[in-house]
Amino acid sequence: MNNAEWLNTVTMVEFLRDIGKNFSVNVMMQKESVRRRLESEAGISYTEFTYSLMQAYDYLELFDRYNCTLQIGGSDQWGNITAGTDLIRRKRQGKAHAMVFPLLTTSTGQKFGKTEAGTVWLDAEMTSPYQFYQYWYNTDDRDVDRYLKTFTFLTRERIEELAQVTASSPEKRIAQTELAREVTKLVHGDGGVQAAERAAKVLFGGALDGLSAKDVAGIFADVPSHSIANGEIQNGKNVVDLIVEAGLFKSKGEARRMIESGGVYVNNERIADAAHNVLRITRLTGSCSCCVRGRRNIWW
Repeated sequence: MNNAEWLNTVTMVEFLRDIGKNFSVNVMMQKESVRRRLESEAGISYTEFTYSLMQAYDYLELFDRYNCTLQIGGSDQWGNITAGTDLIRRKRQGKAHAMVFPLLTTSTGQKFGKTEAGTVWLDAEMTSPYQFYQYWYNTDDRDVDRYLKTFTFLTRERIEELAQVTASSPEKRIAQTELAREVTKLVHGDGGVQAAERAAKVLFGGALDGLSAKDVAGIFADVPSHSIANGEIQNGKNVVDLIVEAGLFKSKGEARRMIESGGVYVNNERIADAAHNVLRITRLTGSCSCCVRGRRNIWW
């Protein structure tokens, strides 16, 4: 539900009169989230201070509209959720419940959440299967054992085996590989795991068979790219001009020498002739007119 349906229709005066009067500032000041912010150097804004009132009002509306009697969240939301249960009791003499789970954090203390940097999404449109797989593969050694217990259905015995391997041979990242496979399989299925691992091989010169332009763009999401108008490539574009324009080399002479020495690839296929034309029809299926650069390789 979009809470704008009810928040955008209530006036400030109505909210203060009907909702605000049910909350004691003394009680709000005692909430851990508020107290922690008050003690910090940055302090707390009025918006943040009143957030629990807004969330409590959401709970009341869900209770009225859909008979919602249970709100679930991370342990950091306990105060906000119980504010809602109190409001329902005061306004409707109703009974509602709160359930929270231990907050998931990394070894650095950063929590999993949509407001955090580096958010990982379940939706493949938001985080590709490759990026999703890599997120778990890059798990810190200090976190991998806990994540295996939290996010997978592996047996305790198997997780203990992986913990021993991590302790003895951390560089092999065997536990991280199994974590990435298991979680990616849960979210994206076996096909997602296969696509993610196939995409990883592309980084080391593997074939592009079965990968779409979207897959490749996901692999190189953080790699510089260069756009070219369709009109410029209608009849093809000389590979030297293309890679210099894309910024892979500073001069055409440097580009030609690299091509002659066998160091230039287009879509992971070596280009041996500096006169080669890169054609529009050779672009990856579904791609736009752009070059995605990786080392001395151009994905087109």
